[in-house]
Formats: sequence, structure tokens, C-alpha cells
Amino acid sequence: MIVYICDDEKKILQDISEVVSGCCKDSNIYTFVSAIELLKQMEKQSADILLLDIDMPDMNGMEVAKYIGELKEKPILIFVTSHDELVYESFKYHPFGFVRKRFFKEELPKLLNDCKEELQRNTKNFCFRADGKDVRLVISEIIYLESEANYVKVFTKDKEYRFRSTMTAVENTLHTYGFIRIHKGFLVNEEAVRVVGSDEAELVDGRRLPVGKTYLDSARSQLMRYMR
Repeated sequence: MIVYICDDEKKILQDISEVVSGCCKDSNIYTFVSAIELLKQMEKQSADILLLDIDMPDMNGMEVAKYIGELKEKPILIFVTSHDELVYESFKYHPFGFVRKRFFKEELPKLLNDCKEELQRNTKNFCFRADGKDVRLVISEIIYLESEANYVKVFTKDKEYRFRSTMTAVENTLHTYGFIRIHKGFLVNEEAVRVVGSDEAELVDGRRLPVGKTYLDSARSQLMRYMR
């Protein structure tokens, strides 16, 4: 998940970044002290969530929101403000929510959780950072994932990626998209499975993966529900 935070107050920027980091542990966070810097970055790469200060000197948050509304890929927009009177004016830009600066430690965590649920409902992309680059994969392209120490390897038809995470964290993200845990170290796309045997799973492309005894019954049950 990619999160952009834009605020001209560096202390607020740092504080909000720390809260986001705590709530969204697998996210890539980018901070900006000016709207101009933010827009330059958005021309290169879109974000999943944007936390945007309304009152900024060079270009205010509502002007930025107007520009973002014309983009093909729009982030979930959260306005951050110390001016409650500006909230009503900003409704026309359809923000997902608002955070008051003086209460951001109380208000932001719940709002971020709501954002994550919204992203899970509305996106079919899986995002992570590998080799210093942000990677966004269409979930249906992922065949299986394998854990390797403190990393997870992602396998598509013809590519392999490796990023820092845990299999449990990845499973929590991908479970609702039809991924089956067949082993402590393997998570597989149910669409890629031909059959699950007692000790291994055969994939449609001929590859074979180990099946752990602990996961055998639940894997077969989930695959049967999919085949129906």
C-alpha cells in the first residue's frame, strides 16, 4: 500500500507519518512539505491513500483535490486540517474523511483502518516494495507466494519478486481474493491449483508445491468451495 502525506508543517508531517507507519505496517510512506512536490510525484506514481493538509501556502489542499479528481487513478483522500470551518467547503471534493490536527492521534487510526477495508473491497492489485521499487501486481497474475526468512517471494507466470514481510501479513491481505494457505511457507492462488494431494499440490502449469498436514483439510475445503 502506498501512502502520501502532504503538510507544510514538518512536525505535523512527522507525527502523522509515525501514526500511519504504526497502523499500516506494510505500507510505503512518502511525505511532502508542498503541494507542488506532491503533484510532481503523483504524475510519476499514484497512491492508495493521500493525507492532505487543506491550508497550505503555495497551493491549498482543495486546489490539489480538484486536480486529483481529474486523474484516472484516484487515491483515497483524507483531509487534515486545523480549521474546522473549511470542512464543509471541502465536501464537493468527496473526501473519504477528515482528521483534525489537534485530535489526529485519536481520529487517524480508525480512519486508516476504514481506508484499508475500502481498498480491499475496491482494488484487485497487490502492492509491495522490491529492490528499491514500488511494485503493483494484478492479483490474478499471482500464482503463489513463498516465505523465505523475513521475506516473501511472489511468483507470476514468468517473473519472481522478493520483498520484506511475513506470510501471515500477506495471507491476511490476500485471503479474501481466493488465496489458500497450503503450508507454513506457501500461499497459492486457488485458480492456479489443479489438485491438492496428501503431501503436495499440483498447479495448472505443472509446478508442485508442498502441503503441510496442518493445512491439508482447510486447503481442500477452500478449494472445493471454489470449484463449486
